[in-house]
Amino acid sequence: MGKKRKHSEAEAPAVKKEETAPERPKRTLLGWKEDNPQQQQSITGFRNREKVLVTCSRRINYSKVVELMVVNVFRYRHLMLNLVSVLPHCKKDNKVESKATKGATLNELVELKSCSSCLFFECRKHKDLYLWMSKCPNGPSVKFLVNAVHTMEELKLTGNHLKGSRPLLTFSSNFDKDPHWKLLKEMITQNMASELTISCPHTGADKIDRGGLEKMTLIEVGPRFCLNPIKIFGGSFGGPTLYENPFYVSPNQIRSLEKRQKAGKYAKKVKAKTRRKMHEMTNPLEADEFADMWKE
Repeated sequence: MGKKRKHSEAEAPAVKKEETAPERPKRTLLGWKEDNPQQQQSITGFRNREKVLVTCSRRINYSKVVELMVVNVFRYRHLMLNLVSVLPHCKKDNKVESKATKGATLNELVELKSCSSCLFFECRKHKDLYLWMSKCPNGPSVKFLVNAVHTMEELKLTGNHLKGSRPLLTFSSNFDKDPHWKLLKEMITQNMASELTISCPHTGADKIDRGGLEKMTLIEVGPRFCLNPIKIFGGSFGGPTLYENPFYVSPNQIRSLEKRQKAGKYAKKVKAKTRRKMHEMTNPLEADEFADMWKE
């Protein structure tokens, strides 16, 4: 007969594994962070996780008739709305009174809206439009004069884009020469450029194949406007002046020169009249012998 097995040699029962939920990724201020090195390596370059507050001053939608020419300031408001439609990472807010304390008010609004930058359109004298581009609350900030404004509705260009698609920024080589141009390039990039993974319904429709940039053709959408830098400040909406444009001429000076030119034309007319009178006095007409013939 065979020998029996001892009880000690019997196999131990298998331990059941506890069914637990998978670990959640770490949560940060910028969202949920997954430890996936491949995904982190795939996304390279500039990542803009900032929000931009876009607002304007009062009396920006005012039309006025000056010398039989309509100065329509409605286009300034339309320009602001065009930029809002182009930038998917911006937030709008109510109008702000253009006073000396506008900097503190705008910094508080930026903090309440959870933004880090601000684009403030300031209209002066119902004619001139200024653009403040500021990093809140510590600066720096830039003040521009906006010229040659043409909105998207006014131009009627053939280009089209999906609402919320990311804009494409290009800079010339002049922006890499001087320090103030480098600062302007960095500020425009942080304010205008949007993140690759921004939460937008149409982010998959505006991808660009970087290998085919040479063959790619771009169609203009608008709007068109020219930014003339005036000053660069060290703080938000003020502070020490870091750079001042030596070639800047204010619109008030341009209008005063135009008025002086018109005043010069009037002065020439007055001088011509006085010369005519002096000529008549020095060269009087001879008396006409038939002047009193038909008088009673």
